[in-house]
Amino acid sequence: MRTTIHTMATTTEPLSADALLGLFQLTSPALPVGAFSYSDGLESAVALGWVSDEASVQSWLSDGLNLTLSRCDWPLLSRLHQAWSQGDVDLALRWNAWHVQTRETAEFRMQALQMGHAMLQWLANHPAAEQHPLARLPVHGTSWVTALALAHVVNASPLSALRLSHGFAWLENQVQAAMKAVPLGQKSGQRLIHALARELVAAHQAFEALPEWPQPISAAPGLAILSAQHEHLYTRIFRS
Repeated sequence: MRTTIHTMATTTEPLSADALLGLFQLTSPALPVGAFSYSDGLESAVALGWVSDEASVQSWLSDGLNLTLSRCDWPLLSRLHQAWSQGDVDLALRWNAWHVQTRETAEFRMQALQMGHAMLQWLANHPAAEQHPLARLPVHGTSWVTALALAHVVNASPLSALRLSHGFAWLENQVQAAMKAVPLGQKSGQRLIHALARELVAAHQAFEALPEWPQPISAAPGLAILSAQHEHLYTRIFRS
């Protein structure tokens, strides 16, 4: 993978009504990509007693936001959004291959590919799908972030909206997983979303303040170990 320097840019143009509604749809838990069936390692953390109450869930998700989302997902999504916006399919496919190859466990790879496949199926029914190179994407080899970035380009979402909506969708899904696995009540869930949404905004502001996009870093060995252990849990609610 070649190294490319990217200058940060923030779009201040308002979204059209259609693009705004499309953004809501892409962030909705009703989006049929199966995100609700994955916990991203959280279920293993609960099983081991690392996460057991509202405070420990907040600490766990804060680490996830600052150590994985802002260091891997956002730099990668930024590059993919740029590649799709410029029509550089080969570059998008190279970053897609990097993402699939850096999934540390079978569960994480399955999650990335299953959700990516589901998003491609959703995109195939989009009114603007014919304008984009869906046929060049591997049907069962496209990762979630690759397909998501393309969906936002099809929707005319600015890059900042892609990163923030991706972060909020991740947060909401993780809180829902914690409510089932810990378990937690609805009030606890809403407190977590409120507190971590502010942290999400602060992390995104820090990301946008960088002079250039950092290289995506996929290095969370503790999370990878938890994922590997999850494959052998006696009982499981989630697929990861």
